[in-house]
Amino acid sequence: MNKTNASKTPLIRIAKRDDLPHWKGWLIRIIAVLLALVVDGLLIYAIVHLNPVEVYRAMYEGAFGTSRRAWVSIRDAAVLLCIGVGLAPAFKMKFWNLGAEGQILIGGIATAACMIYLGTSVPNWLLLVVMAVVSIAAGAIWGLIPAVAKARWDTNESLFTLMLNYVAIQLTSYAVACWENPFGSNTVGIINQNNMAGWFPRLFGQTYGLNVLLAVVLMVGMYAYLSHTKQGYEIAVAGESQNTARYAGINLTKVYIRTMVISGAICGFTGYICVAGASHTISTNTAGGRGFTAIIVAWLAKFNPFIMVIISFLLTFLSNGSAEIASRYNLNDYAAQMIEGIILFFILGSEFFINYRLIFRGKEEAHE
Repeated sequence: MNKTNASKTPLIRIAKRDDLPHWKGWLIRIIAVLLALVVDGLLIYAIVHLNPVEVYRAMYEGAFGTSRRAWVSIRDAAVLLCIGVGLAPAFKMKFWNLGAEGQILIGGIATAACMIYLGTSVPNWLLLVVMAVVSIAAGAIWGLIPAVAKARWDTNESLFTLMLNYVAIQLTSYAVACWENPFGSNTVGIINQNNMAGWFPRLFGQTYGLNVLLAVVLMVGMYAYLSHTKQGYEIAVAGESQNTARYAGINLTKVYIRTMVISGAICGFTGYICVAGASHTISTNTAGGRGFTAIIVAWLAKFNPFIMVIISFLLTFLSNGSAEIASRYNLNDYAAQMIEGIILFFILGSEFFINYRLIFRGKEEAHE
């Protein structure tokens, strides 16, 4: 290469990787986490003059320090996993479902309504079944609306599903106003606190055992659906190229609607788990922003439900651990969230180096 061409060549070029071994991808992610811990450690010491090792130990104790805390973290991770599983088919199809928050709330409203109006008239096992069916149906309908709009009028699914979140929040506020207990409190309170009608029973001797079991069933079921069924194949093809899907005879309208019904149904079912298996009440904070956090879970896991388990536990650990150090060391929430955010930034940034490589000018010239 002559000097004129060399001067025109950029110092660094970015090229997409063709195929990176899985072990190298995970090595890059591990390095990213370690670098994030180093940066967080320097920041912690510079701002509050605390020993970073002690802070990280406090994070662990906040998430898993006692049996109760460990099960709360497992419960939270199970909820995050369920939402991620629900988002996986839609995102794999490149239908950007940003409406998980609303779908969870709609499922939660349906669950709470059954608990309030049927709690004293049907056996608990039947009530749990009815609640599950109704929450699934409610979430499926909430997912169907943007799917039909996308299929018939080519609407922007991101904006459509996002706006439906606000509709669901207002419906939740209305439900809270109708069911507030005691009157004037602007909260529903704990539903059926006396007879525990509609509450998940203990399983394996644990309060949240059924939550975990349902999350595992959804995870395995979604993996089998995406990997070993014709419908999963259609989702993958539609996500790769709509033109290829049409050429292969795939009905995109049918795939859009079916996939979003499944996605909404699972998110609605997650609302059932949140209300019947955890809080036993309904409020605008029932979803708690986890519908958006689960997008990170699904995306980082490359829509693999088994990898979502690891990501869900990591994000739950960061969230619960950050809350612990905020209270233990008298830090405000922003400081704790900054620590959490830096780790997430490095993890998300590592995906760039997994998908792309940097080519320096000297290396390029050597190849030529």
